Amino acid sequence: MLDFTLTKKQIALQSKAREFALKEVLPIAWYYDEKDEMPISVLRKAYDAGIMNTDIPEAYGGQGLGLVEGAILTEELAAACPGLATSIFDNSLGMEPLLLSDNEDARKRYLPRILNDFKNICFATSEPTMGSDVAGIRCRARADGDDFILSGTKYWITNGGLADYISVFATVDTETQHDGICAFVVEKDWPGVRVGRPIPKMGQRCSNTVGLKFDDVRVPKANVLAPPGKGFVLAMKTFGRTRPIIGAFGVGAARSAMEFAMDYAKKRRAFGMPVSAFQAIQFKIADMYQKVETARLMTLKAAWEADQGQDPTLNASLAKFYGTEVALEVVNEALQIFGGYGYTKMFPVEKLLRDVRLLRIYEGTSEVQRVIVSGYVMSEYQPVMPALEDLPLHRDADPHADPQTGPVWRCRMCGYVHYGDEAPDECPYCFFPQSAFKKVG
Repeated sequence: MLDFTLTKKQIALQSKAREFALKEVLPIAWYYDEKDEMPISVLRKAYDAGIMNTDIPEAYGGQGLGLVEGAILTEELAAACPGLATSIFDNSLGMEPLLLSDNEDARKRYLPRILNDFKNICFATSEPTMGSDVAGIRCRARADGDDFILSGTKYWITNGGLADYISVFATVDTETQHDGICAFVVEKDWPGVRVGRPIPKMGQRCSNTVGLKFDDVRVPKANVLAPPGKGFVLAMKTFGRTRPIIGAFGVGAARSAMEFAMDYAKKRRAFGMPVSAFQAIQFKIADMYQKVETARLMTLKAAWEADQGQDPTLNASLAKFYGTEVALEVVNEALQIFGGYGYTKMFPVEKLLRDVRLLRIYEGTSEVQRVIVSGYVMSEYQPVMPALEDLPLHRDADPHADPQTGPVWRCRMCGYVHYGDEAPDECPYCFFPQSAFKKVG
């Protein structure tokens, strides 16, 4: 039996996150967006409030919350500011390879520090020349005894300027693609690690984003998360668990834009009445609500699958690309309802539009998600309906009323159905020969 009811603990968590978002995030979001700066104080408050690092397992002292709870938290934070929500969530992204790896010693060393000492960890796969194409990584990891020497550049790294630790994906051989990928935990204060200037961005300006340079950084064996050949799988498993949360970013931002548009439509008057009285506006808001609700259901389903130990890859991709595209559509329509005011910085929608545009790009573009989904549908999905060539499509006889219709033949080219002991010598419609017919009943 399906049950879409949140538990009492989940409702309490939602209320806590909502209160934090409204009191701590919303009032300062536009100020720091204007400054193009990530307020570390808000991350500290989120950490102190217990709405960061919620997925650290109880075995390491954490709350041990699942992805469903993570999606609930993220929606509330993203409704106030998608950029700050990204930076608050980033510890979960950075920790995921550590949680999924076989390196128990590394978990015992790093998870308590992240939990107890306000240490931050970021995630580094993307590079100046590659993003979604993880197999195209060029950052090199050269074996040196039991250690590795890391050389190369990472780019688009969220929280890279403030993180203490980095989950780094590299390759031992660029020619081997997937087979060369490996992963490590790197400490930012190790010799050879350099941090670039914050990257100036159109949106998500409250989130720190930088490049990282590794100049012959020695990584000890104890910090290997995935040896060569296993890093690609680790990266894909990571995305399977984090992409639903990107859907939650979209849900939160879209919900916020919808609510702002509703408020404006009720108070703005045109032609002697509130614009909310016009059916064109009502239909827009109805479409917004439908998309927000649908995206939330898809996001929670993908998160639930992951929490149940099922393979979330397919639904994670669906949640990610649907939720993020819905966000762009809803925010764009909200700006349309605001009209010229929506295009100004005095109203909130223009920032939301700039912020959500990134969601269709990071953690795998919408195009990559479509590749994943279409690959599943075309190769693994099991249809319920019979193949077209096996479909009788009775038009001249009712097989239930007259079960003695005899053999039935279907032309595999045009679909004509013929009744008789033998197929016709030639199809009367498309003129294909008898060999084009298949006996279907």
